[in-house]
Amino acid sequence: MTGKNIRPTVPVPVSGVLLRADGEVDADTLAYARTKIDAVVGRPGLPAVSGEVHITRSPAPHAGRPWSATAALHVGRHEVVVLAKEATGRELVDQLQDRLRRRTDKAAHAGRDDRRAAAPPWRGGVESASA
Repeated sequence: MTGKNIRPTVPVPVSGVLLRADGEVDADTLAYARTKIDAVVGRPGLPAVSGEVHITRSPAPHAGRPWSATAALHVGRHEVVVLAKEATGRELVDQLQDRLRRRTDKAAHAGRDDRRAAAPPWRGGVESASA
């Protein structure tokens, strides 16, 4: 794979995620991927998202799963990397959307103190009501 065959589909959209294609990727699959990626990264409550999604179709007709995708996104201050391989372009994009949604949710909620136990009183925590 060389850098000559890689082509960006459109300029970076409002979402900040660049969609690139390599190989015989049709325009319908790229449009479908753009809508699904924008749906994932454009959800309310997510921090700023930037990065790149690279969709590749192998020219080998005997490949079992010729479609592959790699997504490298920055969600806030966390990096999210997602890999997917499938037999068709639509299946690939659907799998990529599921994995991106799961990983971006995880990254958006990482580092929050919601699940930590309260600090005990001798460490400056709030005193319990039973005292």
